[in-house]
Amino acid sequence: MNTQIYLRPLTLKDADVSYKWRNDPEVWSYTKFVLKDPITAEVEKQWLLNKLNLTNEKRFAICIKNTNEYIGNIQLLDIRNDSAEFHLFIGEKRYWGKGIGYNASLMLLKYAFYNLNLKHIFLEVHSDNLAAYSIYKKVGFQPVSQQEDFIKMVINSSVLFTAN
Repeated sequence: MNTQIYLRPLTLKDADVSYKWRNDPEVWSYTKFVLKDPITAEVEKQWLLNKLNLTNEKRFAICIKNTNEYIGNIQLLDIRNDSAEFHLFIGEKRYWGKGIGYNASLMLLKYAFYNLNLKHIFLEVHSDNLAAYSIYKKVGFQPVSQQEDFIKMVINSSVLFTAN
């Protein structure tokens, strides 16, 4: 299935949806995020307000084109010099396995390399998260090391994008 998506900058209003994802352990099962206390919409708004003002981060909402539904986040963090850290998650589980992560990754990587002129982007993926690992390999990330359960992967701007 090829669900059409677009990326847009995250807004404070997105906290009304994303706080629900932050309370779903299945969404975070392969990450380093550990929920200590339930997260309310207000807590999420305050967290997002602090993040949206950072100049070394670019955070985007993943949205479905024909409905404008907000279904996940994709972001570049710790942007400095010519590198950044890549993060992706689909919070709306009914969209898992539909190619959205792959398409969103291509969009963000093109933006990172062509608009921000970054040269290196890295990520960490849990070794058991085979779906994410497959996406990252498909867009061009290469594994470079592993520490405990997480594989570090890197992509360089020299990778040519041939996908749509």
